[in-house]
Amino acid sequence: MEELAELAGITVRTLRFYRERKLIPPPRREGRIAWYDDHHLARLRTITALLERGHTLNGIAELAEAFDHGRDVGELLGMDPPTEETPVRLTPEELADHFAGEVTPENLAAALDLGYLGVDGEDIVHISRRLLEVSSALVREGIPLAEVLRTGAEVRTHADTLADLFAGLILRHAPQDALHRLRPLARSVVDAELSLALDRRLRKRDRPGAAGAVPPLRDGPRGPVPEG
Repeated sequence: MEELAELAGITVRTLRFYRERKLIPPPRREGRIAWYDDHHLARLRTITALLERGHTLNGIAELAEAFDHGRDVGELLGMDPPTEETPVRLTPEELADHFAGEVTPENLAAALDLGYLGVDGEDIVHISRRLLEVSSALVREGIPLAEVLRTGAEVRTHADTLADLFAGLILRHAPQDALHRLRPLARSVVDAELSLALDRRLRKRDRPGAAGAVPPLRDGPRGPVPEG
């Protein structure tokens, strides 16, 4: 314990406190000897980093519990990794950097439940680099991560329906092995339809008289003013 505390840059008293709060897993015991390893050291350094970022010990305890009971990388990715999505390995600090101020126990638990995150030893694994980058970009635009995750769950439901639709179409009219080969066509259809749907939504929003539309301008005695 003294060696671990020294390596982690904390006191033995603090280490005992973390153990009592179950912030670190128990050591491996051989008789009366307790063995700590790199896993414990990494967890202690993560705790220190999260404290420096303003997280409370209660919040860190919830995070630790979520990771310890979260899905591991094998369960997350299944027997075979996704054929088109690239998983990303992150440290807890790197995850916090992607979503500054938004990595709360509630958001972490939601991401684990949704299947976006898993754990593999000391690493966090995000199932898709593209989803990670898009989620980070939305948060940077001011959208709360909780809303991004909630919307992601809704999109997942619709995506499953679309996948069933295309799989049924292909399997009814093409060889079974064509599903893998024709999946880019399905993606192209969905991408084009989503683009057209966004165009329709933007035209509807910008149409005069529509809710949220900007009224046209007319000339007034002191320059252009909105009509109406």
